[in-house]
Amino acid sequence: MPPSLFKHLRNKFSPGLSSWSGSSSAGSTEDSQAPPQWTPAPEISYTYGKWNEAPDEEYAAAEQFCQEYAVEPPRLLPSDIIDRINTVGCKAWGILAPITPRFSGHVQNDSKGGPGVVAIHTTAACKDVCLLSDLPIISGLYDIQGKHGIYYELLILKMDGILAVGTACRPYPAWRLPGWNRLSTGLHLDDFRKFFEDPDGGRDYTDAINHIDSGDTIGCGYEFQTGTIFYTYNGVRLAPAFTGIYMPRQNQDVYAAVGVEGCCDFQVNFGGELFRWKEGNEWAWRVEGHVGRLSNAPNVTGDELPVYR
Repeated sequence: MPPSLFKHLRNKFSPGLSSWSGSSSAGSTEDSQAPPQWTPAPEISYTYGKWNEAPDEEYAAAEQFCQEYAVEPPRLLPSDIIDRINTVGCKAWGILAPITPRFSGHVQNDSKGGPGVVAIHTTAACKDVCLLSDLPIISGLYDIQGKHGIYYELLILKMDGILAVGTACRPYPAWRLPGWNRLSTGLHLDDFRKFFEDPDGGRDYTDAINHIDSGDTIGCGYEFQTGTIFYTYNGVRLAPAFTGIYMPRQNQDVYAAVGVEGCCDFQVNFGGELFRWKEGNEWAWRVEGHVGRLSNAPNVTGDELPVYR
């Protein structure tokens, strides 16, 4: 086998990024029985991405990053953030602009009295980069009683590059699209493949999407009871993408993750405006009804309120 080809068969030397399972948890209402266990999706896994292939050195750097930096434990939000959530609801969530020269563009978070969405524009010079929400959308230390899950949407105005929609835990390598590395999911809209901790070409997801037009909306949701990640397309819920992930929930905080490369214009809606998926507008799916209500988990304390930056 030529050395150049061997370098690209990255699944041969990517231990620890192929599965995630939960076995037990305690102290929350959703844990009356053992959570479902995650197993690899049944679809064929592709060695190469259909349109986009990240350089080998970026893959290796991401592997090293994940080895050096442990996943952050779940944290309580500071009181001023809780007050803001209580005041403005879902508008409290925004997107952080990554501090890296790879990102070329701007992120406009909602300001007081402005629209309830985050407007993002990137230029043709923007390389693969992952944008994370400034607050968790799944928070391990907060209560989920009466909640089905969480949900957010992307309204795509222009996609001359690549967009990927999903979730991730901090810290996540900023130069990697969501779904490529640990504890991260992503639906990549260049080839419509789904990724979970998959550094290769992903897996086929659905035949319901085969192209993206201006005005299309892609939503990402998570069910608490089953640990299921699912997506929506123009208001229609699609099949489960992955099941049994981020469980036990108390182990981590999870953030919205949007990957982008090239020239794109889009809006991220955490619920500040009506969702296209109508069920997502119900309280049981809105993120502000979950984050901020303390759980009765035994590791919850009110003594330390670290600030999210």
